[in-house]
Amino acid sequence: MDVIGSMLYEGKAKKIFTAARPDQVVHYFKDDATAFNAEKRGTIVDKGVVNNKVSERMFTLIEENRIPTHFLKRLSDREMLTKKVAIVPVEVVVRNLVAGSLAKRLGLRVGDAIEPAIVEFYYKNDALGDPLVNDDHLRLMNVATPGVLRELRELAHKVNAVLKPFFAERKMQLVDFKLEFGLFHNKLILADEISPDTCRLWDMETGESMDKDRFRKDMGKIEEAYQEVLKRVCG
Repeated sequence: MDVIGSMLYEGKAKKIFTAARPDQVVHYFKDDATAFNAEKRGTIVDKGVVNNKVSERMFTLIEENRIPTHFLKRLSDREMLTKKVAIVPVEVVVRNLVAGSLAKRLGLRVGDAIEPAIVEFYYKNDALGDPLVNDDHLRLMNVATPGVLRELRELAHKVNAVLKPFFAERKMQLVDFKLEFGLFHNKLILADEISPDTCRLWDMETGESMDKDRFRKDMGKIEEAYQEVLKRVCG
């Protein structure tokens, strides 16, 4: 039996609890929503349920393609059992189409294809606003070695090669997405979550946003978009 113990950490979207085994933890997915480095806050009804179930499907798919993840099993609508990892403080963003901050920074046209996909690194630090960094910055701060960064890129591209066609088959464009990785017994594995919170998804027929951009930009029908993603991903 998986026993949930004391809370180890509470983040913007999840609470992390101890589990029966010391090398495992339980993730509780919340309905809280934040944007713009938590300057905007709100609630998306049943977001935690959607993100937990979508993440389960994504991690299972990724594991089937021989990419290691922290996922063990879903315990309930909102709870997931995972391996306990030491998170690498680098957010890895994969971009297939121009959107969001990339369009603003470089003056590129939103929606243009990026071939091949590009990978960006962001330093996980709320006080600094999770700044965009390069390999030299991360090496300067002793955050990650060149070997680790190389492996992060390789794993990110492998995940993209799995997810992009999966979403396309379900009439969704995987515009870009954020990944986090952690060390488990000194091995890099995929962690955190993969959901409408961490992926930018556009409906292939209408171009409509189906992700947290609807919350960021006050577009309305936020819950409906999340439920539609759940329906297409999990059936």
